[in-house]
Amino acid sequence: MNLRELVSALNDFASPALAESWDNVGLLVEPSPPHTVNTLFLTNDLTEEVMEEAVQKKADLVLSYHPPIFAPLKRVTWKTWKERLVVRALENRIGIYSPHTAYDAIPHGVNNWLTKGLGTCTSVPLHPSTAPSSPAEGTHRVEFCADAEHLDAVLSKIKDIPEISCLTTLPVRVEGEEQTRVSLNCSQKALLEVVALLSQNSLLYHKTQILLLQKPLLPHTGMGRLCTLSEPLSLSDTVERIKGHLGLPHVRLALGAGRTLESPVKKVALCAGSGSSVLKGTEADLYLTGEMSHHDVLDAVANGISVILCEHSNTERGFLSELRDALTIHLQNKINIIVSEKDRDPLQVA
Repeated sequence: MNLRELVSALNDFASPALAESWDNVGLLVEPSPPHTVNTLFLTNDLTEEVMEEAVQKKADLVLSYHPPIFAPLKRVTWKTWKERLVVRALENRIGIYSPHTAYDAIPHGVNNWLTKGLGTCTSVPLHPSTAPSSPAEGTHRVEFCADAEHLDAVLSKIKDIPEISCLTTLPVRVEGEEQTRVSLNCSQKALLEVVALLSQNSLLYHKTQILLLQKPLLPHTGMGRLCTLSEPLSLSDTVERIKGHLGLPHVRLALGAGRTLESPVKKVALCAGSGSSVLKGTEADLYLTGEMSHHDVLDAVANGISVILCEHSNTERGFLSELRDALTIHLQNKINIIVSEKDRDPLQVA
């Protein structure tokens, strides 16, 4: 596939608009066009060892779940390992694409895969995603009626205000008088200017309606998951299920206040990777994530919530095999898709 065609297909699989605002997702490194992709190489982290594997396996595009370029690069030299990744990629005509939190949010993504370690359960996003560009531009809609005497002057001033969109007029009859209904969309900043303008004419101001434009929630889409198990499990059995799902000999466990290994677990709040900010304040029997700050663990324990920590990328990496199968179908078997054998969590139990 042509690289740009493939990137478009990857964006259709998980829209970059679903990623968190702080994230760096999409095509990060692009060889000079035209660039054909025969082999797509999947990894959780793009380290130098993994890049060498991608070169040896003749990859044309690396899909790295974590973006290897996050903080801005001021130069591309051989001095630091992240700069060397870019050099090696371009020298070998390998593109780099990262989906990161877009894959966290989608219904068929990383967090959904993580829930499968709990057994039969229902789940909902902890922080639901909203439709990226719906229902319309702007944050508010303003509607008011004006008579012919004031209409032209008001419209002229409104058109001078930045961040106004969807301005429409419609003839209406109000209390037997011919008037014009004006409707517009605007940003929060522009709203202040519109209200200030209309307040100069008390008649217009009293006939003004302001509506908040709320974007609809996307079903089953968003950050984190709150899972309700079909049947309660003991905490010790839950730990064993998670270890089996992630293929780990050990996890770290903090017992909630008043809890034991035999305490029942019915509700589990989970977040792949680093879950402190996503899980914080959620009522559950158990928090499941890769890593949390020391003080957030203490807060959870004090509230009677047990915590399982598996190390950051251990809660994500197993998704790659499922992703390979899903992308094979999504891309209609047009390219070879392989999963890195060198990719691993940097932390081990010594």
